[in-house]
Amino acid sequence: MQLKSLAQAKIAAKAAAILAAGALTLTACGGSTTPAASEGGIQLINAGKLTVCSDVPYEPFEFQKDGKIVGFDMDIANEIAKDLNAELSVVDSSFEAIETGTALTGCDLSISSVSITDVRKSVMDFSNPYMDDDLTLVATTESGITDINSAKGKKVGVQQATTGAKYAAENGIDAQQFEDSGLLVQAIQAGTIDAALGNQSILAYAIKDDPKFKRVEDYTSGEKLGISIKKGNTAMTEKVNATLKRITDDGSLKKFETTWFGETAK
Repeated sequence: MQLKSLAQAKIAAKAAAILAAGALTLTACGGSTTPAASEGGIQLINAGKLTVCSDVPYEPFEFQKDGKIVGFDMDIANEIAKDLNAELSVVDSSFEAIETGTALTGCDLSISSVSITDVRKSVMDFSNPYMDDDLTLVATTESGITDINSAKGKKVGVQQATTGAKYAAENGIDAQQFEDSGLLVQAIQAGTIDAALGNQSILAYAIKDDPKFKRVEDYTSGEKLGISIKKGNTAMTEKVNATLKRITDDGSLKKFETTWFGETAK
């Protein structure tokens, strides 16, 4: 599943804005577009600033709250900027520009829940994965669903043409198909289905802190998210990977995951 499949209306609105004025800088970028040396010899597009392209909003990865851009991706971006001794500057870009690598002509990095694929790796470099976007089964607490087998015969929803839909079929679940994950989330929140099976990045956030729902089980799907970097920029890739290792080792990354996605299923 590609993580940006639900935002068609937002994309249309954003496309109009981009045609009118280009990508909107949400925090002051300033400076020259000529690369300038930063601490550690890393070349930044704008001196003293780590310029990051992201498709805003896409909760809980990146969105505006109280005049600031926050989210799981933004927590990670801030850590990278800190290690570079630079100020974080976020540029709102279309996801099309991000996934094709064209956003990197004006940004040092792109971080926007980007799945690592061979096609994308042909036009950009990736950091080590920072999140396994596995499948999760969420259910209402009154459904009686305790695992994938007990979901059989219940009203289970999936997004059509996704790994979640495939997994449900492989496990004998005749699931209701939804066109996008937004409709799937609306259905379980409205109580028209008992459970939903899909990527944890969508479903775990949708039910977080709501006592009417529970995360029943997680299933490995092999989907991984990474930070995209201009092809051949090995110095930046090494620096980003060093930050990811640091926040993994000191527990910060796990803390960010729990904050935005809640506790993992038991």
